[in-house]
Amino acid sequence: MTTSQYDNERTGAYLNETTLTPRNVNPQQFGKLFTMKVDGDVYAQPLFLTSVDIPGKGRHDVVFIATEHDSVYAFDAYGNPLTPLWQVSFLKDGSSTIPAYAVQCPFIVPEVGITSTPVIDAKSGTLYVLARSEQTHLLARNDIHQHLHALAVTTGVEKFGGPVEISATVKGRGTGNVNGSVTFDPLAENPRASLLLSNGAVYLTWASSCDVGPYHGWVMAYDAQTLKQKAVFNTSPDADDSGIWASDTGPAADKDGNVFVATGNGRFDVAKDGRDFGDSLVKLNGQSLRPVDYFAPFNAAELDANDNDLGSGGPMLLPDQAGPHPHLAVIGGKAPVIYVLDRDHLGRYHAGSNLNAVQTIGTVGGIYGSMAYWNHHVYVLSDSDALRDYEVKNGRLTEKAASSFKFADHAATPTVSANDDKDGIVWVMSSKGWNSADRTAVLHACDASNIGHELYNSNQNAARDQAGKALRFNIPTVVNGHVYVGAKKEVDVYGLLPVKR
Repeated sequence: MTTSQYDNERTGAYLNETTLTPRNVNPQQFGKLFTMKVDGDVYAQPLFLTSVDIPGKGRHDVVFIATEHDSVYAFDAYGNPLTPLWQVSFLKDGSSTIPAYAVQCPFIVPEVGITSTPVIDAKSGTLYVLARSEQTHLLARNDIHQHLHALAVTTGVEKFGGPVEISATVKGRGTGNVNGSVTFDPLAENPRASLLLSNGAVYLTWASSCDVGPYHGWVMAYDAQTLKQKAVFNTSPDADDSGIWASDTGPAADKDGNVFVATGNGRFDVAKDGRDFGDSLVKLNGQSLRPVDYFAPFNAAELDANDNDLGSGGPMLLPDQAGPHPHLAVIGGKAPVIYVLDRDHLGRYHAGSNLNAVQTIGTVGGIYGSMAYWNHHVYVLSDSDALRDYEVKNGRLTEKAASSFKFADHAATPTVSANDDKDGIVWVMSSKGWNSADRTAVLHACDASNIGHELYNSNQNAARDQAGKALRFNIPTVVNGHVYVGAKKEVDVYGLLPVKR
């Protein structure tokens, strides 16, 4: 588990789970084992690496946790010991995290530090982290910084001459341009989407905080060994907005190294020979970050006007399928619609209808996050709805089942655990809505072959299993018989309970 949602296609499936099955995940045998306490809120999905040699502490399976207090932790995955194997803080030389009031957005409070899920290069033993900070408590924009860090997984020590400060400028007439150049603003640009590592490059993306502008959608590629910037793409060089939100999921990459990003509200004028990709799924060349192809809904202008971002969700690339469209991508946004697309020919723009899509499926609510795929099934939980199961056959999705529970005021990104093609379980976190009161997170597990059968939820024995205070968009990590759940200043760990003798 070295990247958000397990793989670069963002399928959200861990296929080597031999311990947890639909037969033993129940309130009698499964529950909360322990809690990893940290110094800040955990929005980033916990990552996992097996058999890491920690100097002076032996070999451990390690869980890596990043916090909004600009810290990164390495913990033994099984709580032996419960104290961190190492911890690093990026708050040095008088720097601090960014207070929520400085970004004028109450969604991440009280501080903004590390939000996006890091990524690990297991071969080089490197953990890449994108962190935000301010040098002083003065709110001048030039005091705000964003840095890409490359840490040794064994010690947390910086590698490759890092960290490097994020900066970029592109030619354009967009909002905020100076003499025909648009420059990256480290205060306005908020990185929520996870990092991506593909073909020797680390990819970073940005939107804003609460639509506070002016801002633009940005994609940047950095060499994974030198941390030198390789390429930059701006989604709205002659306009504004068009952020890459993804609700804490991430950009996807195919086997050819192409990168797929979904944008939110903003001007769409590419069909008229413009350069602004509002409410689009954009396929980028992984080396140059030049657009190769795209899909935009026929009503992109209406989506923009009504705050119905396509980019509230992240793309998922399906494994090869039978039928006329072997290479599918799915993306959903606030509309509420799931778009099934042929990623070899995304369809671009078709005035008056979405005939350029392979299929469109209406959902109960908007999609804030992404979906999961297992065994020719796609699992999705849209806003204020149940978890739903769609069978994939001949390039089309057909709804088969729904969970017995619904989430009242938010959506979620599912995770699947399975032993290859058997013993599938769909896991999902109930967190909080954008304006809901504080509450605890709730972990749910459903039989992937019959999601109407809820196997477990952490409220069934709340005295034993209650999770921490809920944040937004958290994605559970399932690996090696354990489930890791990010929350406010902690990660709760679930697994099979000790057998009473």
